[in-house]
Amino acid sequence: MTLEDLGYHSAFEEYRQAHELDGFAVGRVIAAHKDRYIVRNEADEYDTELIGNLRFTAESRADFPAVGDWVAISEYDAGKALIHAIYPRRSIITRQAVGRSTEVQIIATNIDYGWVVQAVDRDFNLNRLERYLTICHAAKVTPIIVLSKTDLIDAAELETLQLQIADRVGQVKVISVNNQSEERYNELRKEMQPGKTYCLLGSSGVGKSTLLNHFSGKEQMETGAISDSVNKGKHTTSHRELVVLDNGSMLIDNPGMREVGIADTSGGLEMTFDDITQLALECRFKDCTHLNELGCAVLAAVNNGELDKSVFDNYHKMLREKMHFESSVEEKRKKDKNFGKMIKEVKNARKNNKY
Repeated sequence: MTLEDLGYHSAFEEYRQAHELDGFAVGRVIAAHKDRYIVRNEADEYDTELIGNLRFTAESRADFPAVGDWVAISEYDAGKALIHAIYPRRSIITRQAVGRSTEVQIIATNIDYGWVVQAVDRDFNLNRLERYLTICHAAKVTPIIVLSKTDLIDAAELETLQLQIADRVGQVKVISVNNQSEERYNELRKEMQPGKTYCLLGSSGVGKSTLLNHFSGKEQMETGAISDSVNKGKHTTSHRELVVLDNGSMLIDNPGMREVGIADTSGGLEMTFDDITQLALECRFKDCTHLNELGCAVLAAVNNGELDKSVFDNYHKMLREKMHFESSVEEKRKKDKNFGKMIKEVKNARKNNKY
């Protein structure tokens, strides 16, 4: 195996040379466990930890390594190494950290495709689907919708769901799979390219770990029987892990997400709700909020049935979350700045023996 097989390319090498990191080995983080990380390269897998400087200068969890990161390492014992630097991330899939209004949680980095997995039974939810598509679009990651457990419904029901998805999200590719049909898995397998990284996204029990186990041919993640009461597996993924598959592609499994909070979407909302974005160009006012303005093309489209009201409502709900997150971050930034200014003033006062 080479570094290129793990997704390494010229941009990472240019960074390595420019920042004089060529004295260190290169590896990719394939698993994260609190403050320790499993890093893999062409030579071996290493149990690693951060050097003190990286740990103490980190301003948030986003400054720590995440699954998918490329890092500079030095081996200090057999199978053990230190992480000296994190390479710039080509893409970052994030969400708002649960219970922390100003923090972003990194799901995975350096991703090429996001597999948004929804089971067609009780998990299926178009609003939630739009949330996952938004975090993919914000990360500049190509989404593919994977409908799992399709053997639990008949062909007519599946077709209805597929039509609903097409009506809501347009051109995003949709592939259905079930454990009764290898042909369906083969269709998904055709999408997998050597050297590319795919990230599984979805709630607990939708079949993400089953997908990983199927494509790896191994019991990488433990799965269990389905509970009759909630239709979910008894065992679910407890950590993120990158697995290199036999066909040369890489697949990252994730713990199920009960909440998909919208943070700084960087254009993700506009891409997900492209119909609204295009309609907004026809609004009378450039700063139209699409709530109550005269001459709003978006509201007109809702009123005449051109735009589904549920799409409009979900868009505004996610937009409010984004705006609240951004305002909370800005408020925290101002408080931190003022606090830093106060500390500086106190230090200067003490230095000048004023008190």
